[in-house]
Amino acid sequence: MRLEDFNFNLPEKLIAQKPSQRRDNSRLLVLQKDKEEDFVSHKKFKDIIELLNPNDLLVFNNTKVIPARIFGYKDTGAKIEVLLVKKVDEFSWECLAKPGKKLKVGTVVEFSNEIKGEIMGDTDFGGKVIKFNFSDMDFMERLEKAGELPLPPYIKETPSDYGRYQTVYAKEPGAVAAPTAGLHFTDDLLDKIDKKGINTAFVTLHVGLGTFMPVQVENVLEHKMHSEFYSIDKETINKIEDCKKSGGRIIAVGTTVVRTLETAANNSNLKAESGWTDIFIYPGFDFKVVDALITNFHLPKSTLMMLVSALASKQKIDAAYKEAVDEEYRFFSFGDSMFIC
Repeated sequence: MRLEDFNFNLPEKLIAQKPSQRRDNSRLLVLQKDKEEDFVSHKKFKDIIELLNPNDLLVFNNTKVIPARIFGYKDTGAKIEVLLVKKVDEFSWECLAKPGKKLKVGTVVEFSNEIKGEIMGDTDFGGKVIKFNFSDMDFMERLEKAGELPLPPYIKETPSDYGRYQTVYAKEPGAVAAPTAGLHFTDDLLDKIDKKGINTAFVTLHVGLGTFMPVQVENVLEHKMHSEFYSIDKETINKIEDCKKSGGRIIAVGTTVVRTLETAANNSNLKAESGWTDIFIYPGFDFKVVDALITNFHLPKSTLMMLVSALASKQKIDAAYKEAVDEEYRFFSFGDSMFIC
């Protein structure tokens, strides 16, 4: 399985630079994975409720993006940009840092709001381990003022409202990128879903390098995912089991939910748990929990392209993406959505 197999041509003008005026007014490409012909149709996202049944279960990722990008200075006056990636302990984080080569062990970087960080070593992904002078909640409170939400590099415009890069149900701080499939849901749409009798549940996966790190190897099977923290509770497990018994569909809202549920089901029955996952889903994967997926349009050659190809078949994803490009759908984080059902 070659990396090039998951490439496609995408005109730059289709990369969404800002969200649609209303979250649920984005477009929705519907891919019916069990149909052999006419398996693609087009709707508005707000109409997704027409495609949901009362015995279905929508599972959301309630992670909240933290202001993980901070800027500081060395004692020489050199400016340093740091992106927090993964918490190591109560004081330390694995980080991406620019310029990283000049940050030797023992270097101290001063950030705003009295935050200081000392370089403790290197990571396995070319980053740095930084130990800060505040722990846990104290650090997070200071980060709220010192940091900014880390938008993906392909978004060139500064958003007028950074809140649009959070889901309306974001609750658990820890992500360094948004679970973007959930950005299309409004409180009003969630209320309509509830009134129709469609069940909802939540898991947590703090989006990090495992989700957005580029694949660097040509043989896809040699790619190693970076681990991300996840959590799933007993209430969600019970709802999943009830849904399965009633013949409903488990509909994951986002690839992070897919990875959480399939991790929790790996090698055993589903159980409430928390931990770190480096699950890598690509064509040939045996899905044990997820039946359908709401997701955005992903970057070429990404692990997310591999995941959706595993669920819907590579041939159908290729056809759907070609149609999305032809119909000028908006791509990536602030773009339109797809329902694989």
